[in-house]
Amino acid sequence: MTTAPPISRTFDLNRLSEAGYETTIEPGPEDRKKLAEWADVVAVNRFMGRLLLRRLASNRFAYEAHLEADIVQECTVSLEPVLPNIAMDFTREIHLVPHVRKVVDISGELSPAAGDDEVPDEIDNPRFDIAGPLLEEFLLAIDPYPKAPGASLELPEPEAAKPESPFAALKVLKGG
Repeated sequence: MTTAPPISRTFDLNRLSEAGYETTIEPGPEDRKKLAEWADVVAVNRFMGRLLLRRLASNRFAYEAHLEADIVQECTVSLEPVLPNIAMDFTREIHLVPHVRKVVDISGELSPAAGDDEVPDEIDNPRFDIAGPLLEEFLLAIDPYPKAPGASLELPEPEAAKPESPFAALKVLKGG
């Protein structure tokens, strides 16, 4: 997976009206090809994200999205194509906090909010990539070990006799 996201749509949150902003993100074939490479899947046949941005306060925003995608993966057992469909709704709250200082806590202690999915996303710039959350949820929805229907891993049959140890010949020479 490459690090740069293959799809980006920047929106200036300062220009968000009280009515909100609604849009659809549907990348073309070339961008879907880049998306497949980025997500480490065989192909992305369809990717569609519908989203609604609403202003909650002067620096708080609601991000509501519906994501649909059809992808092609290889079965981890048989290497046959697997065609999963991703369909999901999700929401996020975004806080615009200018000049956010990212401080890394290396004490090893977790804050009460660690691992909490309900913590708002904090951003320091009103120019927000509205495709970012769609891509994050897309990656999280991909099965890392896809399995084709009916595919099963056959374990080798155990051998009846134990294989002879390489030290068995020495044991015979010693008289044991």
